[in-house]
Amino acid sequence: MSETTNSAKGNGTLATVLRSLEIRMLGLAVLLAVILSFASPFFLTERNIFNILDQSVVIGIVAVGMTFVILTGGIDLSVGAVFGLTGIILAQALQVMPIPLAIPLGILAGAGIGLFSGVLIAVFGLAPFVVTLGVMAIGRSLSFIFSGQRSISGLPPELDAIVYTTVLGVPVNVLFLLGLYLVAWGYLTYTKGGRTIYAVGSNFEAARAAGLSTMFYSIMPYVVSGALAAVAVTFSLAQIMSADPLAGNQLELDAIAAVVIGGASLYGGRGSIIGTLLGVLIMVMIRNGLNLMGVSPFWQGTAIGSIIILALLAERLINWRASRN
Repeated sequence: MSETTNSAKGNGTLATVLRSLEIRMLGLAVLLAVILSFASPFFLTERNIFNILDQSVVIGIVAVGMTFVILTGGIDLSVGAVFGLTGIILAQALQVMPIPLAIPLGILAGAGIGLFSGVLIAVFGLAPFVVTLGVMAIGRSLSFIFSGQRSISGLPPELDAIVYTTVLGVPVNVLFLLGLYLVAWGYLTYTKGGRTIYAVGSNFEAARAAGLSTMFYSIMPYVVSGALAAVAVTFSLAQIMSADPLAGNQLELDAIAAVVIGGASLYGGRGSIIGTLLGVLIMVMIRNGLNLMGVSPFWQGTAIGSIIILALLAERLINWRASRN
């Protein structure tokens, strides 16, 4: 009897582990890496692995903010435009002030744009899709106005230190990305604020009835999203040493895709920061592998879109089977 009971418990534990979203995403990432390593002998080289991590920084930072927004049941279509606009603001600030002052100014500008969107959504009850779509249009327009319809170069050469400096052989920007995900994971997992964000996305009225600060935690994710878009463009500027008003074009789609591939629900209340990180890595690995195989960039959008649809379909089928059992 005891052996049968222990066996049942063991099977139940195994089933729980296998149903874990992060485990499934990790398995998909490992499987993808194995397939791409056979498709290209250069995929698992040390140089390419660091290249994948480097390519993950910008989209990975933006995806953290998008995760916060989507967990509340919202959406932020403006992050690409905020990325481009704050890049122009930062580049112009760097012409007249030192780096330690210019970077916080750019981040503050991004946070301010996010605050504007969040207030319109949470206080006035406007639809997140419509508000952030409008802010996206405004941001793109202001990027061209502020830049004079041209790229801004001539940035301080010291700026590249935040990308090309290494610690124990690991670039600082990659370390920053990992640290950001660790902080975001800790916040969403262990703090009252993190639990409130999930509650707002799961059932807003129940969260408000429970006395939670629904207004604050409906606005805060958009502030975080805007600020992190500005942080991401800081690393981008440090790498290419110029700012372009078109920078960040379709970045919002990549960020949303990473969060969705990572298992978050667009209806809010479900998802994880670890899943988002794995979603980012899966997207970057696909693009990197296709580049190594010489696949046209025009086909890469088809590949990413197919992966998104398959991920959603697989998640729906898994949840359907789990509910029946």
